[in-house]
Amino acid sequence: MSFYLFFLSGAIGGLLGGMGMGGGTALIPLLTIFLGVEQRTAQGINLISFLPMSAAALFVHAKSGLLEPKEILPLALPALLLSALSSLLAGALPQTVLRTSFGLFLVILSVFRLKNALFSHPVRKTE
Repeated sequence: MSFYLFFLSGAIGGLLGGMGMGGGTALIPLLTIFLGVEQRTAQGINLISFLPMSAAALFVHAKSGLLEPKEILPLALPALLLSALSSLLAGALPQTVLRTSFGLFLVILSVFRLKNALFSHPVRKTE
């Protein structure tokens, strides 16, 4: 049974990751809340599963012309540096701090998304 639950969690994470929504935002809570995986392990699983998901999504988005090549390097360099540093930090922090920090991040993200959905006006295309 657990194989199917992990498979379903991976499918949901892959679906969201392929759409550019961050599959880990769903995958980590699915693994920790519903499958009982500890936070640090769930984050590691997310990072491993992110590699093939992002490669596939990148290929599709590039083929569709949805990338801005001149903006990739300024975005990728600090992201690579800070992800390496923060992974060292995550390895040193207690599980409760990681779990609480990630939960707080999801709450803040949800509040901003809800605010934007409720109070933003549709953008009109001008031609």
